[in-house]
Amino acid sequence: QVQLVESGGGLVQAGGSLTLSCAASGSIFGINVMAWYRQAPGKQRELVASITNSGRTEYLRSVKGRVLISRDNAKKTLTLRMNSLRPEDTAVYYCNADPAFVEWGKGTLVTVSS
Repeated sequence: QVQLVESGGGLVQAGGSLTLSCAASGSIFGINVMAWYRQAPGKQRELVASITNSGRTEYLRSVKGRVLISRDNAKKTLTLRMNSLRPEDTAVYYCNADPAFVEWGKGTLVTVSS
């Protein structure tokens, strides 16, 4: 059973950058698509970015060009580099498979001040 632990969130001013990390307790090599999701206060969780084992990526339209997802199966990590952050990026960020089937972690809070 894979467990996921997200980290790297924090408070940043608009225009700033953050790098989020997701550490898996088990192998994620067998999971073809891994993804980052976010849930803003009062809103449903949404998929932000995904990456396949072959490295193909997809991004939510509102973050395209500002974020970069990567994975390292050997290190069992998933990373989300976020640049040019906006207040609307404020949310709790989670990693999981796509579609999500691993138990959700606690997430990491990203707060972007204007």
